[in-house]
Amino acid sequence: MDNPIIPASGTFGFGYEFAELYDINCLGSFSFKGTTKDKRFGNPTPRIAECTEGMINAVGLQNPGVDKVISEELPRLKAVFNKPVMANVSGFSVEDYAYTVERLDGEEQIGWFEVNVSCPNVHGGGMSFGTDPEAAAEVTRAVRRVTKKPLIIKLSPNVTNIVSIAKACEDAGADGISLINTLLGMRIDLKTKKPVIANKMGGFSGPAIKPVGIRMVYQVYDAVKIPIVGMGGVSSAEDVIEYMLAGATAVEVGAANLINPYASRDIVNDLPRAMEKYGINSLSEIIGAAH
Repeated sequence: MDNPIIPASGTFGFGYEFAELYDINCLGSFSFKGTTKDKRFGNPTPRIAECTEGMINAVGLQNPGVDKVISEELPRLKAVFNKPVMANVSGFSVEDYAYTVERLDGEEQIGWFEVNVSCPNVHGGGMSFGTDPEAAAEVTRAVRRVTKKPLIIKLSPNVTNIVSIAKACEDAGADGISLINTLLGMRIDLKTKKPVIANKMGGFSGPAIKPVGIRMVYQVYDAVKIPIVGMGGVSSAEDVIEYMLAGATAVEVGAANLINPYASRDIVNDLPRAMEKYGINSLSEIIGAAH
């Protein structure tokens, strides 16, 4: 990529809505809406809740399904974005993941895959694939068999040992690791005395989770030899530099896009200023420099 800024999946749609506001080709790439084998409406509403320095979402992977993504979304994207795009894939069984990646593999716009293993394993008691090293490795091996394109596994932070899971994915054939996904959070309405979110709990994101993301990127960098895409609470060029010092090769911008649709563009434009301020000649030179 010509710069390390990637809008995160679920916060940038399929890109063309943002292309109405600015030329999205200024971005390094972006991770499109999490795509599943079948169409999903998602969770019941309300499914968004604001909180101090962040937000909680339980959207539930709403998407049109892989066939519609190929037939409708990607052609619309191609009209406004001329760089390889990151395909974010989700599933509820190992077979789901493999099917969706294999369907998308032939699309020339897709440069690499970001496989979200934070989904509940319907055949494994409902626990997230990403909470168990072997389950995460099983998904990695399955999708590795159906594509030669680079494979990035997006890990959940809701675990006791992020390092063992990242290492298991690397050993199973992953080309990179994305972290972190959202933390598990909850809000309660004081008037109704009930959870704000219909799903009760949801994914907590925003500036408040940045220290957790920085810590996990730092830990995983010491354990694996493959690149890391860092995310969690990124809203400025300084945040990007901090993640890269921790060990990230590229950085995703998530919740900030929902507050300010120009956030990712503004961070790209502001990076030269921040680099000059901190005496950085090349971003590639600072990857992991905090170690």
